[in-house]
Amino acid sequence: MNIQWYPGHMTKAKREMQEDIKLIDLIIELVDARVPLSSRNPDIDDLGKNKYRMILLNKADLADERQTEKWKEYFQNKGFYVVKLDSRNKSGMKAIQNMILEACKEKIERDRRRGIKNRPIRAMVAGIPNVGKSTFINSFAGRACAKTGNKPGVTKGKQWIKLNKSVELLDTPGILWPKFEDETVGIRLAYIGSIKDDILNMEELSLKLIEFLIARYPGALQERYQVEESTPLEVLEGIARNRGCLKKGEELDYAKACGILFDDYRAGRIGKITVEWTTDLEEQN
Repeated sequence: MNIQWYPGHMTKAKREMQEDIKLIDLIIELVDARVPLSSRNPDIDDLGKNKYRMILLNKADLADERQTEKWKEYFQNKGFYVVKLDSRNKSGMKAIQNMILEACKEKIERDRRRGIKNRPIRAMVAGIPNVGKSTFINSFAGRACAKTGNKPGVTKGKQWIKLNKSVELLDTPGILWPKFEDETVGIRLAYIGSIKDDILNMEELSLKLIEFLIARYPGALQERYQVEESTPLEVLEGIARNRGCLKKGEELDYAKACGILFDDYRAGRIGKITVEWTTDLEEQN
């Protein structure tokens, strides 16, 4: 399965981000905890050199807790400040404010030595589509957030959201998508819905997901669908049969069965499942 995706707006968004990056102290990068590495844009590392960095492992409520801990350790070892997060239910939000201050403590101390008091930390929220940026900003800012308007040196139209006295967020929708040469990255992003289903071969994708689940989470499909975990195709047939996915003449409706499988996976009904493990990195090296 060859998934490639090069949106035309990427160059423009990247250029805008290069301009914005000059104005900020900290990049807050959201990734999907189920695919932490595949849901990162490698461009952000290049653009964010010499900036404080934080990674939020969002949608942690849908991910395997053991794997999320391992990913947290992986990113911390690379120098990132890391918070596990479920921004829909605001779980983990309280830790972020303190972590921002911890990440930028050198900057705060430098300002203090220069006699600059109460200058807020300016943070940019980054991340690829469907990792929950908007939900995070809304949850973090809350209803009481005040837009502070344009500031000197800020391109007209850019808005700063004042969270409190010590933190301001740069509200930029600048969506960036990773260019991926590795088809595995594309497949993982397709699993979580970051690539539109209508451009994908959903049956082929379903068989790959089933194969992964049988290998890494044995028993999960059996428990959810009352099917024997044999070959991926037989499992998909079993799901179609047990969920009444039939066309006229008792023919199995595979498309409908695939839809059920992915709806269940993405909603966490099959279990808390991470489809990218830190051990996958060891296998690649």
